[in-house]
Amino acid sequence: MNRSDLRGVDFKLLVVFETLMQERSVSRAAERLFLGQPATSAALSRLRDVFGDPLLVRTGRQMVPTARAEQIYEQLQPALDAISNVLSRTSEFDPATSEAVFRVGFSDDIEFALLPALLKRLRTEAPGIVLVVRRADFHLMPQLLNTGEVTVAAGYARDLPANAKQKILRHSRAKVLRADSRPGALTLDDYCERPHALVSFDGDLNGYVDDLLAEQGRKRRIVLAVPQFNSLASLLRDTDMVATVPDYAAEVLAAQGGLRVDELPLERPPSPLSMVWQSVYDNDPAERWLRSRIQMMFADDES
Repeated sequence: MNRSDLRGVDFKLLVVFETLMQERSVSRAAERLFLGQPATSAALSRLRDVFGDPLLVRTGRQMVPTARAEQIYEQLQPALDAISNVLSRTSEFDPATSEAVFRVGFSDDIEFALLPALLKRLRTEAPGIVLVVRRADFHLMPQLLNTGEVTVAAGYARDLPANAKQKILRHSRAKVLRADSRPGALTLDDYCERPHALVSFDGDLNGYVDDLLAEQGRKRRIVLAVPQFNSLASLLRDTDMVATVPDYAAEVLAAQGGLRVDELPLERPPSPLSMVWQSVYDNDPAERWLRSRIQMMFADDES
């Protein structure tokens, strides 16, 4: 096919194809694209005619891509990214008048401790925008970015999509929260003997602290696991429980009163907290503005 033949190509079909490959479901793709399910099914039928291949074949409740579809998808993604970049450079963004909708993903600790300051900044500079926040821990972040459900995320990142870009915002250190008034910092023996409260989004009772303790032949006693940080202060208050949390969350929780912050009695290197975004939005003026504000409000002095 030469360039003149592109005049007959409906580029909207390529966007539908990309979404179908990501969702593996006509109904979910239709929902993401704000199309009806019949229109999405019709688009898939046209795509099959264009490429001369079934592309996606229903197997049980899921649609499985053919080898040809996988090949097309691999070549199509960078092409669509390039087109989006070219188009985004022609647009301007004025935060004072914009009514844009931004979809972001934050882990719960960031939403609790760092989002309030960011929101105040955004409301001052861009009162007309809408911020949609999705919960995005390191398990969910890659999928949310890959499917386009969020355009930028912040948290502890790993196993990111190939087209994602990443910037370290800060290096966080673990701190120990306690509500008792016993003098002195916790020793490692004290730490292991005390009952522990844990923030666990998915209910997993094993974390990096347990791995560090296991290396020394020790373990801790977890008596409470909650899915969010916002109730932790009230739950610790007037108890002998301790909780290990990131330093920025510890500061906010301790500021609510009734808690004190101790050093973690274990050697652990700082953890990098990152901002991650889709490369397709790398040069988008609105997204660049949002990322600059996230960096401004989330980054520490060292980063």
